[in-house]
Amino acid sequence: MAASKKAVWGPLVGAVDQGTSSTRFLVFNSKTAELLSHHQVEIKQEFPREGWVEQDPKEILHSVYECIEKTCEKLGQLNIDISNIKAIGVSNQRETTVVWDKITGEPLYNAVVWLDLRTQSTVESLSKRIPGNNNFVKSKTGLPLSTYFSAVKLHWLLDNVRKVQKAVEDKRALFGTIDSWLIWSLTGGVSGGVHCTDVTNASRTMLFNIHSLEWDKQLCDFFGIPMEILPNVRSSSEIYGLMKAGALKGVPISGCLGDQSAALVGQMCFQIGEAKNTYGTGCFLLCNTGHKCVFSDHGLLTTVAYKLGRDKPVYYALEGSVAIAGAVVRWLRDNLGIIKTSEEIEKLAKEVGTSYGCYFVPAFSGLYAPYWEPSARGIICGLTQFTNKCHIAFAALEAVCFQTREILDAMNRDCGIPLSHLQVDGGMTSNKILMQLQLQADILCIPVVKPSMPETTALGAAMAAGAAEGVNVWSLEPEDLSAVTMERFEPQINAEESEIRYSTWKKAVMKSMGWVTTQSPESGDPSIFCSLPLGFFIVSSMIMLIGARYISGVP
Repeated sequence: MAASKKAVWGPLVGAVDQGTSSTRFLVFNSKTAELLSHHQVEIKQEFPREGWVEQDPKEILHSVYECIEKTCEKLGQLNIDISNIKAIGVSNQRETTVVWDKITGEPLYNAVVWLDLRTQSTVESLSKRIPGNNNFVKSKTGLPLSTYFSAVKLHWLLDNVRKVQKAVEDKRALFGTIDSWLIWSLTGGVSGGVHCTDVTNASRTMLFNIHSLEWDKQLCDFFGIPMEILPNVRSSSEIYGLMKAGALKGVPISGCLGDQSAALVGQMCFQIGEAKNTYGTGCFLLCNTGHKCVFSDHGLLTTVAYKLGRDKPVYYALEGSVAIAGAVVRWLRDNLGIIKTSEEIEKLAKEVGTSYGCYFVPAFSGLYAPYWEPSARGIICGLTQFTNKCHIAFAALEAVCFQTREILDAMNRDCGIPLSHLQVDGGMTSNKILMQLQLQADILCIPVVKPSMPETTALGAAMAAGAAEGVNVWSLEPEDLSAVTMERFEPQINAEESEIRYSTWKKAVMKSMGWVTTQSPESGDPSIFCSLPLGFFIVSSMIMLIGARYISGVP
């Protein structure tokens, strides 16, 4: 919400929110946490082969500069002096992997996005080398060996891209997740750019020991990663360097958090047992476990939540990660064309108010928590001749809620004390069907609580930046934190009906598994992929079934 007044009291803090689908720059009043202005640019995703997901690192960087410049222009139109911006925080899509040349500043390959599946055979090969009685990878990192994390993506780049191999041999290569690439570039790049990351992003690489908070030589050797290309690991709240160009030249970059950790901070989940769920490209439920690493028995990840200062203690979290949430809406728009804009899905779903027995499992990148099943692929089942695109739209939204229920159940089992409510944020929470008509609350059977200002990821990055030593414009003391207005949604259906729908969903999930053969995605053979089982295409804006008798089990 833009400011309407002519003067703003109190220092301002900016936040770069670089996500999988878009980049944004937002400016907050550090005294009130009010969002004053922002600008957003959509980011293109490239799919050079089935299962491969890439982005252009230079496009990402240019989008950051564009968002900063446009936001500063908007502030000027509001008569807000941009010299009041005292610090900048960075929040980023995690695990996405970039390697660049520190002499030229040029990326050596596209960014390999967290959703990418090309490393499945690498994962299978590496898995065989982990002793069954000593899974040192998981015990050190809190993560299962998966295509999701940066180490296997970097391993693939080192094995398959000659420009990367040559740069490593010549001592010119630098590796980083998106935060590292942005901070290095924004603080000068080839002219003294700072090569660093924070503990939250480092904990998602699978090269970082979450107990010692250092890069781990055994892990680097296991994945074949030269340690000299890794960034320096810093806390989530300290001055890393100064902006070297643009409207905010000279402003310190002093906060850095992976997007999900940033949302945890922005939701002010600072107490043990407090949890939030963010609905973005994927869906991520984090629960603060305090200074203790809690390892999951039910398919969740152990990760670093935040470390808000060099001398401050580290906090950990349990995390349930869902690969496809908002991305399913983008898929319906871009791949099937049943909607022209993402907002239209709400209108379609509202027309029917039910999926009419249709269930959608959007396992486009396999299944993440709690299954960690890379062989899964997306399916739509329960189709009849009555099914139309409105039912498909409703089922897509319902799928996001069912996936959240699965990770909430796992979280409750690991923590031992069921969550009494769920705090939510992210772009999808503006969808009235998803939130306001109780779909998520109904499926969870607990209240859902949404902040009136949903930009909690950017807010968390701004809080970390403003609180940094040497900036000190944002107090993180409980008594000083601005009260956040919340909207509460209560379950509206009985628990029995919810359980029937949920159990049917789980049957659909089981049917989604085992679609990919053991043949390697890295071979580039597209025939081994099946984004969706054969069964439907869009014809004249309607989904028509091909092979429907097979799907329904009729001979």
